[in-house]
Amino acid sequence: MTAISGKVVAITGASSGIGEATARLLAERGAAVVLGARRTERLDELARDIRDHGGRAIACATDVTRREDLEGLVGRAVAEFGRLDVLVGNAGISRLGPVADLDVDGWSAMIDVNLRGVLHGVAAALPVFRRQGRGHLVTTVSTSGLKIVPTQAVYAATKNAVRTLLEALRQESTDGVVRTTAVSPGFVNTELTDSIDDPRAREQARRTMDRIAIPPEAVARAIAFAVEQPHDVEIGEVTIRPTVQG
Repeated sequence: MTAISGKVVAITGASSGIGEATARLLAERGAAVVLGARRTERLDELARDIRDHGGRAIACATDVTRREDLEGLVGRAVAEFGRLDVLVGNAGISRLGPVADLDVDGWSAMIDVNLRGVLHGVAAALPVFRRQGRGHLVTTVSTSGLKIVPTQAVYAATKNAVRTLLEALRQESTDGVVRTTAVSPGFVNTELTDSIDDPRAREQARRTMDRIAIPPEAVARAIAFAVEQPHDVEIGEVTIRPTVQG
């Protein structure tokens, strides 16, 4: 038995990378996981694999830009398992390039997924947490918001907006009902680079990732650490990066 055993955890962006690794790890440690993402075939396969290994998992098609999808994900957790203890907001996209490129559509897409998607999750989960008397929001942010570099201006802005949101929510939640954790990964070997439209930026990011990136399981362990703390302990922010990353 672990401190995670018996918890009900919903995860967005669960079909690959950090989301998938987190789902597998938490299920191994006894959590019931509700998997949300747009790629339903991969979700269904992951849920089956977790169940085949003795875990509890269900899949729920989820586009975080749609508020009703987040309400559906949270509602499915409550309907199937009776409660929701943790919402891991992990879905995210990256559109890299200089601001002067004026990729307005890319900016809007990042705002919709990286920021609005998190807000949709908060709006869906908070009423459940309040009704239950406790709950935990764990959200994937990024070291891009900690070290600002060219070509990542808007991406970093969306991540820092989420960091600000979570800190304000933390200060509004000192009654002990809602915990918030921001997890800021550095270079992690995921499919995030696939969402970069600019071929040069995508290739550069891929080369860096291949050279220094840590596996998504490392981030999953950090998330598990935050989740397994007793309810009177809040891990506000975790930064996890390769030791060789500048």
